[in-house]
Amino acid sequence: MIEIKVPAVGESITEVTLLKWLKKDGEYVERDEVFAELESEKATFEVNAEQAGIIKLEKYSEGDSIRIGDLLGTIDETAVKPEGGNQKLEAGIQQGEKPDLQTGHDGIKATPVAAAIISDKKVEVSSIHPSGTGGKIRKDDVLAALSNPGKIAFDGEPLNSRNIRNEKMSNLRKTISRRLVESKNTTAMLTTFNEVDMSKVVDIRSKYKDKFKEAHGVGLGFMSFFAKASAIALTDWPTVNAYIDSDYITYHDYADISIAVSTPRGLTVPVIRNVESLSMAEIEKEVVSLAAKARDSKLTTEDLTGGTFTITNGGVFGSLLSTPIINIPQSAILGMHKIEDRPIALNGQVVIRPMMYLALSYDHRIVDGRESVGFLVRVKELLENPEQMLLGKDPVKTLLEL
Repeated sequence: MIEIKVPAVGESITEVTLLKWLKKDGEYVERDEVFAELESEKATFEVNAEQAGIIKLEKYSEGDSIRIGDLLGTIDETAVKPEGGNQKLEAGIQQGEKPDLQTGHDGIKATPVAAAIISDKKVEVSSIHPSGTGGKIRKDDVLAALSNPGKIAFDGEPLNSRNIRNEKMSNLRKTISRRLVESKNTTAMLTTFNEVDMSKVVDIRSKYKDKFKEAHGVGLGFMSFFAKASAIALTDWPTVNAYIDSDYITYHDYADISIAVSTPRGLTVPVIRNVESLSMAEIEKEVVSLAAKARDSKLTTEDLTGGTFTITNGGVFGSLLSTPIINIPQSAILGMHKIEDRPIALNGQVVIRPMMYLALSYDHRIVDGRESVGFLVRVKELLENPEQMLLGKDPVKTLLEL
């Protein structure tokens, strides 16, 4: 009999939360098959079966807190693998049973009858509240949406409900809460704003996105432009890239940029290392890799620690302007927002340009106004003149040795 215990995931972490059992008690598991998903205060991770066999799970429910080193379950490696497996489902389909239909709306599934009504009546899927197992839309759910046009009930509740629910905060949400309050209480936070004309960046993406994807196997997004511009600006304004450590200021001669990523379980900030040394394609590949790991709950503690500066993009959610909170112990965070066509004065003429507001929140204990404004102006200059990112300065000034 093999015992599987909650693994240690960090020096200061003493307990984790059980997010999900992926196998049932008494089921057969293959070697290295994932049977549980756990969450610490910093990241989520999976627990694998050390050997194949019949697994017996401890009596924990999803959402329970479990201490590091506690027993999760045992595996009887001498058990014989049962015959059949998933043959029942396959046989049912072969005999003509209709499988659930994927509607294509955010992964929502519907029964065949419900799907037919949705298609025929052109029902907006977001107005339907699924009542079937696993979030499946049933016929009655579609009919309810049709009979109450314009009336939206909360998930799983009837119209005019006054229900109140209490859900235990996850370790990750507790950590986010604690760190945000700590940031507000321990830093002299101030925010400065600017706006950037995104015309050239938009034109570059439009012109080269297909060739870029073909050459590098990854899309050309906005984040690589902002990360590269920030890394260059951090070399000009090193205090924005520094920490306060007791009576000392710790400077970093590299740019490890944290990228804020929203997940269903909360905000995470995985780190791209040495951005100043990466190409645009390498930055994009890192962004895609970290976003995928965040989405699949694969981020490790190493992925989430050690950043020297943070970029957050509220624009993907439609934010026009915000004041982002510093990701302690860092000293500054850059907030991106949505690109919006706006009229601006250019050479005495009113023209329409794709504009974005930028916000830099900074710790005024270490970063002065001149440095914060200078940093943001430098980022703006680089984004409005992307060719400067090649040399880190104006090519004409370089040519003239100015």
